[in-house]
Amino acid sequence: QVQLVESGGGLVQAGGSLRLSCAASGRTFNSYAMGWFRQAPGKEREFVAAVSWNGGNRNYADSVKGRFTISRDNAKKMAYLQMNSLKPEDTALYYCAASITTTQPVGLMPHYHYWGQGTQVTVSS
Repeated sequence: QVQLVESGGGLVQAGGSLRLSCAASGRTFNSYAMGWFRQAPGKEREFVAAVSWNGGNRNYADSVKGRFTISRDNAKKMAYLQMNSLKPEDTALYYCAASITTTQPVGLMPHYHYWGQGTQVTVSS
């Protein structure tokens, strides 16, 4: 069993930065990939970024490449999403997700089995 709790969301002006954190519990955290997804009102949940089990490989959606950075600290059972140069279109509920089968940073939701409750990010223009 894995439990995930996100934090760090908030209201920020366009061009600003936020750092999201995901605190995980459970024995399998260090063995598998972690990901961040987001869902804007009226839209489907979409992939943002993922990191491999040891942090060595990362995968990003085209829309956030060069602006967002995903990382993890297995000793602390934490995952992070550093978001820079934020745009109004980044406004969404951001979810942390954990896989229990995949070690590599895939961007597909079926590979992730545990989800947090989400943290709201709102970017004003």
